[in-house]
Order: sequence, then C-alpha cells, then structure tokens
Amino acid sequence: MTVETAELNDAELIRRSTGDPEQFAMLFDRYARQIHLYAARRIGTQAADDIVAETFLAAFRRRDSYDLSFPLARPWLYGIATTLIARHRRQEERLLRALSRTGVDPLPEPMADTVVGRVAARGRERELAGALASLSRGDRDVLLVAWEDLGYEEVARALGTPLGTVRSRLHRARKKARAVLGDEEL
Repeated sequence: MTVETAELNDAELIRRSTGDPEQFAMLFDRYARQIHLYAARRIGTQAADDIVAETFLAAFRRRDSYDLSFPLARPWLYGIATTLIARHRRQEERLLRALSRTGVDPLPEPMADTVVGRVAARGRERELAGALASLSRGDRDVLLVAWEDLGYEEVARALGTPLGTVRSRLHRARKKARAVLGDEEL
C-alpha cells in the first residue's frame, strides 16, 4: 500500500479494483471493523464474522455496479450487511420453526438464546433490547444503522429507502425507545 493509495476515496479504490483486485483490500481495511461491530450488535460475534466476510465478498462481486459518484462506500457496505443480517435471521427463524415441529435441537444452544442471555445480563441493555424487539423491522434497521454515525442520506442509501421514510422511521423508533427507557439522548 502506497501513501497515494491510502489517500484515495472509496469510489476511486473500487474503480481501480476492476483492473487490480488488490485495491479492494483497502476497503476491507477501512470498514471491516465497523461492519463487524454493527453485525455483532445485531446477531452476535460469531455470526458477525461470517457477515463481514459475506459483505465484502458480495461487494467485491458487485463492484462493477457501484455508483462511482458516491465517494464513500460505507453506506453501501452497511446496506449489504443489513440484507445479509436479515437473511441470517430468516434462516434462524426457519431453524426454530423446524425445532418446534420436530423437537430436535441441532445446536447445543441457539444463537438467539445466547444473545438474549448476554443482553439480559446487562441492566438497561435489557430494556433497550425489549424496545428494539418491539419495533418493526424497518424501524429497527433504520435506528441501528443510524447508531453507526451515518447521516440520514447515508442511512437511506444503505437501506435503499427514501429519505423521508428514513426520517419518519427514525423519529418513530427514537420516540418508542425513549418511552421505554425514559432517555432523551437517543
């Protein structure tokens, strides 16, 4: 990695990676930790490792379709990660439905139980988990992505949602979380 490469914006790295795939590794270096933290908060640390790998693999495969007019790829990566997290949750739900039908647990402890146990052990985080669980999927996605310090436009781009919808969902989600937590800083 040269100093010149380190100073390139994300769009330029993506453009250059079509001829030199090694350039794409810079995006991984810049954002893998952030994407991992986001995924870990949503589905646990073990599953987050897979989500990060799948996110960057999907981004690499779709890099030719990236809109180079956006200099930062971070919202794009969060959008991919959010989609993969939703897929992960659907697979988990199918597993749980199969378990309820058959009574056979293929895992010693389902990931959902592990995550709930960790959250329940942390005081106010338990209340926050309840508030998040009560939100619709769209409201929860907007709130959790917004907590990653993305602006409204970046959240809209990450989730493929109109800006006005992001604003109203975020307002609704914050209001509900405040009501549960009695906290004005959300």
